[in-house]
Order: sequence, then C-alpha cells, then structure tokens
Amino acid sequence: MPLPDPDADATPDRPLVASDYVTADIAEHIAEERRRVSLLGEIREVVFGAQDGLVSTLAVVAAVAAATNDRLAVLIAGLASALAGIFSMAAGEYLGSKSQAEIFDAEITDERKEVADRPAEAEAELGFLFAEEGLPEAEAGQVAAILARHPTSMLSTMVSKELGLIQAEQFDTHGGPLRGALIMGGVFAAGGFIPILPFLISGGLPALLWSAGLTGAALFGLGAIKSRWTRRSWISSGLEVFSLAAFAGIAGYLFGSVLPGLLGFAVL
Repeated sequence: MPLPDPDADATPDRPLVASDYVTADIAEHIAEERRRVSLLGEIREVVFGAQDGLVSTLAVVAAVAAATNDRLAVLIAGLASALAGIFSMAAGEYLGSKSQAEIFDAEITDERKEVADRPAEAEAELGFLFAEEGLPEAEAGQVAAILARHPTSMLSTMVSKELGLIQAEQFDTHGGPLRGALIMGGVFAAGGFIPILPFLISGGLPALLWSAGLTGAALFGLGAIKSRWTRRSWISSGLEVFSLAAFAGIAGYLFGSVLPGLLGFAVL
C-alpha cells in the first residue's frame, strides 16, 4: 500500500487527499499489483494442469488395474496417457491462448479505429458507460469529454469498460502463449507421474491403493496451497480438489472392473 508523503500536512481537521501521496510510491504499488495478478494467471495454469494430470492419469491407471493384474499393462497405459496429455494440454493451451490474444488484438484494433475516425461516437459511448456505472449524466459526459482530448487514455478506457479487456502492452496477465504452454505441459507431467509411481515398485491392489492415496494427497495439497491466493479455508479448498480424485478413481475402477464383464472379457 502506498504511503502518504511524510511532509503532507494532514491533521485530524484535514484528512489526506490524493495529492498527498508520492507519485513514485503509487507507480510502485500499481506495478506490484500487476505482477501479483500476472502470477495469479500462472497459478490458474498450474492448478489446471496438475489437477488434470493427476486425475486423468489416475482414472486410466485405476481402469486398467481393475481390468488386469498385469503391472506392465498398467504402466504402459499410464505412461501413454500421461505423455499424450502432456502434448495435448500444452498444444491446447498454446493454441487457445494465441487465438484469444489474436481475437483481443482485433477487437482493440477496431476500438482504436473508432477513436481515431469517430471520436464523437466514442465519447458518447464512454459517457453512456460512465452513467451506467452510476455517475450523474452531466458528470459522466464531462469525464468522457476530458478523456476524448487524450486518445490514448480514451482508447484504454474504452477497451476496459466496453470490451472488458486490458491492452497487452499495459498489463500482460498471461506471460504469452508459449510460456503458458510450457507451464501447462510441465505441471501436467509432474501430476501425471504421481499415480504411476507405485506401479514402478509393486502391482495389484496395494499399488492401486497407494496410487489413489498419493494422488488424493497431492490434490488435497494443491487445493490447500491454492487457498493462499483465493483466501478460502485451506481445508475446504483441499477437500474440494480432493473430491475430484475420489470421483475419478472410483469411476475408473468401476469402468475397469464392470465394463470388461459387460463386454464379455474376463479379467486377467
């Protein structure tokens, strides 16, 4: 939080005003908040990728382990699922983020053209948006008129209020499609390895129970860590994520044990 200028002559009879704050401190505070929200974008990728790696690999491992007692078959299926997921998730994240960025850039370009070619229309739209937020109509028009004299600020405000976007050069909350893809693929790989690990040591039901236990513990820990930024109870956040592992493990085991019988295949 920025501190007021120590030379400001604030008294009980004169509360602090905006001009009492040091501009450099304000700039540093805003930069820190932007870095924090940028980090939150990466946390989303970490949680999503790790959770998907844990849950999807556990589901495959549980299904194959229920259908066969062959430890090698479980390992091959788990590794194949994890490897496919790594490349699929990374490619999906890259293409999705790149497509989103291109769409946003196109929309911002349209707004930039409107500000340049039809400034009166842009000013009227801003006045309407400010009034819609609760400003008196006259004051909303005054604020829009002031911004209209400064095209860069006007464009930034229109992009934010009309489109609900932030210009990438101002505030990059994602770090780029390639960075997001690498994070997504990396955390998926880390999560996908955990359900497979027990089958490297043993097989059968003991390995499956260890796999489910380790996955559940990892997911609970992931949810608990996430609560640091979501400001939720770490227990409820951990249990929420853990429930996904329980559902995936039970569903995978049931499909692996029941489906082969329904299809006429004997469990090996």
